[in-house]
Amino acid sequence: MSKIVILGAGIAGHTAASHLRRKLSKEHEVLVVSPNHNYQWIPSNIWVGIGRMKPEQIIFPLPPLYKKKGIGFKQAKVVSFHPEGDALNPPFVKVEYVYGEQKGQTENVSYDYLINATGPKLAFDMTDGLVPGTNDVYSVCTYNHAQHATAGLNELVEKAKYSATKLKVLIGTGHAKATCQGAAFEYILNVEHELRKRKVRDKVDIKWISNEPYLGDFGMDGMLLSYGGKSMKSSDMVEMVFKDRGIEWILQAGVNKVEKGMVHYETLDGEQHQETFDFAMLIPAFSGHGFKAFDKEGVDITDKLFKGFMIVDADYSAKPYEERTVQDWPETYQNPTYSNIFAPGIAFAPPHSISKPRKSPNGTEIFPAPPRTGMPSGITAKLVADNIIDSINSGKETREHKGSMGNMGAACIASAGYGLTSGSGVSITTFPIVPDYKKYKTSGGRDLNKTFGEIGLAGHWVKLALHYGFIYKAKMRPFWWLIPE
Repeated sequence: MSKIVILGAGIAGHTAASHLRRKLSKEHEVLVVSPNHNYQWIPSNIWVGIGRMKPEQIIFPLPPLYKKKGIGFKQAKVVSFHPEGDALNPPFVKVEYVYGEQKGQTENVSYDYLINATGPKLAFDMTDGLVPGTNDVYSVCTYNHAQHATAGLNELVEKAKYSATKLKVLIGTGHAKATCQGAAFEYILNVEHELRKRKVRDKVDIKWISNEPYLGDFGMDGMLLSYGGKSMKSSDMVEMVFKDRGIEWILQAGVNKVEKGMVHYETLDGEQHQETFDFAMLIPAFSGHGFKAFDKEGVDITDKLFKGFMIVDADYSAKPYEERTVQDWPETYQNPTYSNIFAPGIAFAPPHSISKPRKSPNGTEIFPAPPRTGMPSGITAKLVADNIIDSINSGKETREHKGSMGNMGAACIASAGYGLTSGSGVSITTFPIVPDYKKYKTSGGRDLNKTFGEIGLAGHWVKLALHYGFIYKAKMRPFWWLIPE
């Protein structure tokens, strides 16, 4: 009998647990450890953040589902990793309960296989003054944050109705190395759409602020894509959308401080600037959780497991940007020192950035960190689960299932406004996620037959269908596994 422990119940963790439980016999234990007892479909936080959806439409409680499906659950957070166990225990993680009668108590949870799907720490503290719901700055990273953003947006609309001067909205990234530009891109388009629907658009200026070197970089070094039968750069597409919506932009900006109604930022030329606002939504930096690891003797071995995020089968050697290749990226998401530990989704440490590293004369690195959210999280979690399943069933370690972001495609539907007849979406499919400049020399590192974009109402319908489809899948309803990651 094998015991598989999954840390985290987000897209990666829940996906892994679902597939493990479906494919393994009941003699094997599947246990999820997460401080959150709700599953949330994070992509729809955008709609919660404009008041078009309620939190209960994008979340559901996990304990009843897991009990029904035969998945164990502990509402706890990880304290430390012990991959060699100790004198009395086999390999285990120390966890601390965060809810109920056991709150504050710790427990050593043993395992045969460990999947670290803890995702990122939302590192708001890395930017001075960036606290969601204060200083007129909001977030849509969680459904609670998104609720606060809706309240702030409603206040802005009411204020705009009676203001003699134009108000200012600022949306984008809140740190020089932030990622998830796509979520901010969705939110700025949805806010602009809402302001038009609420008939105050002419009373509000909207501005984009980002650490990207150019529009449409998205932490992926941009892309050349097929649009309307022609080749178009993602920078041209985003510029077209922004100009059509009357949205201005600030680029190459590393936000370093937030005060009420004002952000301070440094640009790549080393200059310091300020920008005022009445309402802002800024994506924070993502970081590792600061976990510690210890060997059987209690000696700190954190550097064998973590490099901020968890170390996996990637090439982390230092090399110039021009020498980095798609072969540097992991394929099995397995820790090289402890073969029974895996880290799919955002939990794994990327070998390097996808966007070209850039540094100001002051030594400040200002460029996006690589994105690993959404579709890649689900795909990597499933392949990790499948490798564990095969290893258990065959009685020997097998790593037949592989998937590098250098040979993996992704589809993204960016909401550009909610409404069955008035909504819009920017649909982008890219292959591969990490550009392969050797294989696709003349097309920006990607296959143009599989990298394309469209804009329109159909995109909104697809986004809405995905919302309901993936919540159906997450609830493990009949034939849920037929819905692809």
